[in-house]
Amino acid sequence: MTEEQSPLTEWLRAAGSGDRDAGGRAYAEIYAELRRIAARQLGRAGAQATLTPTALVNEAFLKLARGRLESINDRRHFFNLAARAMRQTVVDYARERLAEKRGGDLVRTELDDGLPDMHADAQRALAIDQALGVLERQDAELAETFTWRMFGGLSAKQIADLRGVTERTVHRDLDLARNYLRLALGGSP
Repeated sequence: MTEEQSPLTEWLRAAGSGDRDAGGRAYAEIYAELRRIAARQLGRAGAQATLTPTALVNEAFLKLARGRLESINDRRHFFNLAARAMRQTVVDYARERLAEKRGGDLVRTELDDGLPDMHADAQRALAIDQALGVLERQDAELAETFTWRMFGGLSAKQIADLRGVTERTVHRDLDLARNYLRLALGGSP
């Protein structure tokens, strides 16, 4: 489905023009999409998950809603904001866990191809977030691609469609981002 064919994009545009019914449909679709993303991302955590999909969705949705959902322009903008909200939620959760000084099992979400499990250890989660912040300043598109994959749970095909590039380009960019993060975290390429 292309950007222009997306009902979400149409609803968001109509909501931006004051159509309350379209706004309601957009809110419902955004919540459902966040729920799918969270379930997919946290489904890997199994029984050890302490941050549930519902908790992650509710926090991410509140972060999105604070910025007024009607201001979301299209699907690409939505996925940018949703992935960022989920990233912030996971990082906030990691900070809380560190503040509690009790460790414990955090949500386990595997990063692709050998990057460390950022949810297994709150300090590691914060280090990854910091490294990703540096990458955002150096190459926003690489960081966006990685964030969509890691926190948004999007497939390479979905990312390629949103960016208007080939899947091969997405895979290349994901490899570059992973290698950068490995190096930033003190690992070898």
